[in-house]
Amino acid sequence: MHKVTGLREPANSLRDRFDDTTERRLANRAVGVSAVGLAVTGLVELIIAVITGSVGLLGDALHNLSDVSTSAAVFFGFRVSKRAPTERYPYGWERAEDLAGLGVAVVIWSSAVFAGVESVHKLLANTGTSHVGAGIAAAALGIAGNQLVARYKLRVGQRIQSTTLVSDAKHSWLDALSSAGALAGLVAVAVGQRWGDPVAGLAVTLFICHVGYSVTTDIVRRLLDGVEDGVLSAAELAAAITGVEHAHARARWTGRTLRIEVEGWVEPELTVREADDLGRHIVDAVHAAVPEARVITFIPRAVPPPT
Repeated sequence: MHKVTGLREPANSLRDRFDDTTERRLANRAVGVSAVGLAVTGLVELIIAVITGSVGLLGDALHNLSDVSTSAAVFFGFRVSKRAPTERYPYGWERAEDLAGLGVAVVIWSSAVFAGVESVHKLLANTGTSHVGAGIAAAALGIAGNQLVARYKLRVGQRIQSTTLVSDAKHSWLDALSSAGALAGLVAVAVGQRWGDPVAGLAVTLFICHVGYSVTTDIVRRLLDGVEDGVLSAAELAAAITGVEHAHARARWTGRTLRIEVEGWVEPELTVREADDLGRHIVDAVHAAVPEARVITFIPRAVPPPT
């Protein structure tokens, strides 16, 4: 009798169903296009902000330009994560994408601090704003540019299951709200309310903090091996096929790869071949129940004898 101690999915089965070459190309293109778009938008806003003296527009411009460095961090994460597994790093470098997401979170919170400080300073100093019409046009450009970039990155991020790219899309969506806040402040200034610009800057700060919290929560959950509700129960239910008396599942994300490990209690009389066949059926069943899973491991456990 052969003792079965563990079984991974066959090399020519689930793992080979996924080739992320196309996904990486889409991700790199999304990061590159968004970086160029935000750079152009940010530079235009920065020039107009210097001319008008609008602190709301200045903060929005610097926020957009900081996204260029954020995009560079995301691009670096994608590049590093494609490295092949080694003896020291047997799971590969996929978590580099999650670490890049931390960089996105840092930029968001830094932007919040900067926007808040500048807004309070202008509110206390009670300084004016000039060329309001040009500032309004620049803020409108910021809204349009960031919305286009956010929609593009969100669509690509959801398609390739990249939390980092989705987080970066949320950041760009935040920038559109930031531009809208700057626009509202400039409109208030146009009708004679000098405080409109710094107050709008404070409102933008609150938006930044809200999205920063959301993005940070998503990234930290990934880094702490958290998974979405229902994943484990779906995997355990799918694994409870004929021949398995009880199943217990664990799961974790590494970058864009969802890994599920299923322990199944089976009859100790099973041969290695029988356990292998059973494992193949379980891998297929779990994958059908949790399509986003890319690596599924089945570990057979012998049912203990009755006492």
